[in-house]
Order: sequence, then structure tokens, then C-alpha cells
Amino acid sequence: MGNIIVGRLMDKSRSRAGKARPLLLISVPISFLALLILFVISPLATDTINTQGQSLALVFIAIGYNLWFAIAYPMYYTPHPALVNLSTRNSKDRTLLATLSNATALAAMGLSTMILPFFLNLLFVYDMSGAGVAVKDSGGAIQYYVKDLESKTVLYDAQASYEHWKIFVIALIAITVVGALVEFMFTRKRVTEESMAQSQAAAPRKALPVRQQAKICFADKFWIIMMVFFFCYQLGGMIKNVSQLYFCQAMFPDENGAYTIANGGNISGFLAIIGAVPTAVGMVLAPILANKIGKGKAILCGAALAVAGGLIGMLFPDRLAMVYVSFVVKALGSTPAMYLSMALLADVLDHQEALHNNRTDGFTMTVYGAIMAGMTGVATGILNIVLSNVGYSASSISSEAIRAAMPWVFIGGETLCYVAIFLCFLFMAVEKFGKFDHEAIVMEQKAAAEAEGREYLSATDKIRQEEGEEAYQAAMKRLADAKATEAKRLANPEAARKDAAIRAEFNLLRKAHGRKEI
Repeated sequence: MGNIIVGRLMDKSRSRAGKARPLLLISVPISFLALLILFVISPLATDTINTQGQSLALVFIAIGYNLWFAIAYPMYYTPHPALVNLSTRNSKDRTLLATLSNATALAAMGLSTMILPFFLNLLFVYDMSGAGVAVKDSGGAIQYYVKDLESKTVLYDAQASYEHWKIFVIALIAITVVGALVEFMFTRKRVTEESMAQSQAAAPRKALPVRQQAKICFADKFWIIMMVFFFCYQLGGMIKNVSQLYFCQAMFPDENGAYTIANGGNISGFLAIIGAVPTAVGMVLAPILANKIGKGKAILCGAALAVAGGLIGMLFPDRLAMVYVSFVVKALGSTPAMYLSMALLADVLDHQEALHNNRTDGFTMTVYGAIMAGMTGVATGILNIVLSNVGYSASSISSEAIRAAMPWVFIGGETLCYVAIFLCFLFMAVEKFGKFDHEAIVMEQKAAAEAEGREYLSATDKIRQEEGEEAYQAAMKRLADAKATEAKRLANPEAARKDAAIRAEFNLLRKAHGRKEI
């Protein structure tokens, strides 16, 4: 419900800041309040014995959780990815922007995954009260207490841990607020500006009803492929993320033979570090690969590589070196999906606009935001169901059942999702219509200007008006280069025949939706 409402707010927005950016600003105080309730106000960790205290904690958690995932999260995550779709129609610029946008998000996530495990001893404080069996180092000093020597399960001080976590989360809240404010202040949406320029002499165009947007989307196979992709990509990634520490903790003991959070955290942190290398390499290679073979084919090839990496890990889940190899191969295969998917979704939205003369950004970002928010809960639920059924508890951190199950969750879950992505992307071909999509959009804009009795204002003319002659000349040079490249390509008879065939196919699609041929 929250995503649907936010999607409609984005559709109906008529502010000078556009239809996406104002929602970023609104998300700031709501996010602050939700995180404060969840991690600071909730008294769960401060009163673990009193039943009334636990009940009150559950009430606060329910309020904070829904305030975050139903309101704050969609208020930010519905407009945020739309900024890539609305930034520009230039396919190469859009690919670069999508790559950089996803790279910064992944860098933040990767940095957290790398650093956090090494600080788990600060966030989870050992119980040093002597309530258990002491484990000593070679010098005789007590390292930590375990429940008993057989279980090797380490005991922790819940109250002290909570106090450390509270400081940590307050810092994260501050970063969240500052980041959202910076994004609001330093973003621009040229597609929205272009639309506003075309309607200067006319009444603002009404937002297309959700039902009509949904009808357009569900009749578009490329849109369906993208939503299945986001579902599988996010689900697989979240299952991997939420189970990574459990897998490392259950599969690999420390030098004393104990299965501890600290040792699992060290291995998990090292996994994140070595996984960051192919992710960084992929950030450079993904745009190059997309320009050579197309974004869809790049994601298809990457999915095949990710499946191969997953199979390596499934064959050798208890050999740490092979798990590292599997993680690296899978990370490299996932990079086209990470960096190019939003740019490809923008191509799909342009294709819809070319066929229907209407954009579906609101409904699309509603569904996208719901997937991005919902998969966190789904993945955590899947993990908890598995852990419950294999008898996981604080006193049974690594049993044969847990060791058998965790590879299927940590490695197998994401691998199966990439199998589904590979199969879907065998049918992704929206990019071949890109040139004709843009021709059709310009034709519709010119027709609308003529019908309203006003002069057509192109995006290039708008740049000239707003940014001066220097920016205009740079834009014209890019246009001339693109035309020269296109002329060179069409000099090849085979390329010209293929181009004509795609144009004919595109016009059949236009006619099927009652639109004039280009």
C-alpha cells in the first residue's frame, strides 16, 4: 500500500523540483523517526526478563518496522531509482549514470560488509562474569566463556551489547539524513524538464491512472522480464547477505574448534573484501561491455558466469579456498546486473512511451520499490524458516543439519535466482528499438506542439537556452558524432537491411497500439 501511494504521489507531483525529488526530502524526517523507534526507543534489549518490557518492545518494533518499510522506505526508494530513468535520454550517458549510481550504493554496502564483521567484538560484548567455562589463550588469559566445552557456544552480555549498538545506529541515522539531503540538492531530471518545456503553453498533463499504467506494463513482455529480473536479483542478493554470517559461522571453526560470531565475522568480512575486487573491476567493464554487445546481452552473459560460480561453491561448500573462488566468480558475473539494470529499465520505459505516448514511471517505480523493500523481509523469513527447521539456536550453532542446509541458503539461493535471470534474458530485446523509440517520442512531441499552436522546443534547444553556447556546442558535437557513427554503420548493406527490418517491426507495434508510423 505504501508503494502504491508513493507511486501516485510521484505521478501527480507538479512542483518545479519535478515529480521525484520532493519525495526524497519528505523521506528524511520519516526515516529518522522510524530508525529512532526501531533501534533506540525499543526497550527489547534493556529489559530481557520483564514480560511487560518485552511486550512493549514488540509494539515499538511493529510500529518502527512498518513506519520504515511501508512509508519511509518507499518514500525514498520509489523516486531514487527513477532519477536514472528521468535524467537523460542519451543511452550511453544513462548507462554511465546507472553504473555510477549503483556503484556508490554497492560501495557503501560493500564497505559496511567489509568493516562491520571485524568490529563484531565491539558490538557483541562477551559475557566475562564467569557464568560458564573459560576458554584461555596460550598465555593463560581468559578470551571468553562458553556454555560448556562440548557446545563451544560463546556467551554474550546483552545489555552491554545493546548500548554499543545504540551508538552505532545513531551514527547511521545521521549518515542517512545527510545523504538524502545531498541527493535532493544535487540531482537533475532532464526528461521531466523536457516534458515541462513541451507543455509551457498548455495545461499540465494529467497523470495516467494506475489501472491504465498497469495495463500498459503487464502487456509489455520487456517490462515483465525486468520485474522478474529485479525480483530474482534482489531476492538472491538478500538471501546471500542475510545468511552470509550464519554460513561462515556454521561451516568454519576457529583455532580452538569453537564456532564463534567473531571467527565467522572475520571470514565473512574477508569474503566481502575479495568480492569487492571483481565488483570494482566490473564497474569499469560493464559500460564497455554494454556498448559492445548491449546491456541485455551483458546481463545474460554475467548471469551464466554467476551460475558457474555458484556451482563451484555448491560442490565444495566446506573448503574455504573454493568458497572464496566461488564468491569471486559469482561477484564478477553479477556486475552487469548490478550496474546496467536501471539503464535497461529506462530503455523499457522509453519504449512504452514511444508505443503509447505515455510514461509509466509511477507504477513501475511502485512495483520496483515494493520488490526492493519486500525482499529483505522475504529473505529473512526464508532464512529463519530454514534455521528453525534444522534446529539452530544459541547453544547449537553448528550441527550436521545446519552444515547441510546453509550452503543451499547462502550459495544455492542466489545461484537459482541467476538461473531464472539467465532464462528470462534470453528473450530481452528492447534495445534494438532504441533509435526508433526516440524518433517516435520526438514526433509525438512535435505533433502535440503543433496541435497546441506553439513552437516545438527540443531538448537541445532547451540546453542552449539554459546552459549557454558552450554547453550547446558540446551537445551538438555529441549529436554530430552519433550521426557520423550511424552513417558509417548504415553504409554496411547488412546493417541497413537489419535497421529497416527493426523499423518495420517497430511500426507494427505502433500500429497495434493505434499510433502513427514513423
